[in-house]
Amino acid sequence: MNRRQLEHLIRAATTIAADDELIVIGSQAILGQYPNAPSELLRSMEADVYPRNKPERADLIDGSIGEGSPFHEMFGYYAQGVGPETAVLAPGWRDRLVPIRSEATRGATGWCLEAHDLVLSKLVAGRAKDLDFAACAARAGMVDAEELRRRLHELEIDPRLRDAAAARIERTVARSRDG
Repeated sequence: MNRRQLEHLIRAATTIAADDELIVIGSQAILGQYPNAPSELLRSMEADVYPRNKPERADLIDGSIGEGSPFHEMFGYYAQGVGPETAVLAPGWRDRLVPIRSEATRGATGWCLEAHDLVLSKLVAGRAKDLDFAACAARAGMVDAEELRRRLHELEIDPRLRDAAAARIERTVARSRDG
């Protein structure tokens, strides 16, 4: 997915949800801070989103422009309606959101996770695709390991999960150096 496609999804999803603000929490949130992100970070054809002021309407988005919908079939990308609890995020994440607002969004705003918040949520989730995404973002210089460590320690999560995520940060840093 590219920035233009994400702007289209923001426009469509905010119209469907009758909320002119949308939170983008999936990997495509990187397009907020980095509109020309490396192609390795833009492989996903879905954007995980929920209406900022009416999160209960995420199901409407999913049902209307989600996977397998006529929208998906026509354009080749889609929105996945999710909830605010989908990603584990460090305190203050709302203050760091990066806005996408343009003519293409018709004045609606897609609030995208800041790169460190996005990558940290992926390191906590720990799926292979998330770890690949994190390593690519680190390799591209989009995140700083020290900031990831700092935010990890602010998370209110099980200590075992924190330890696992800390180890993933170190492996990600090593992978980014190895190329």
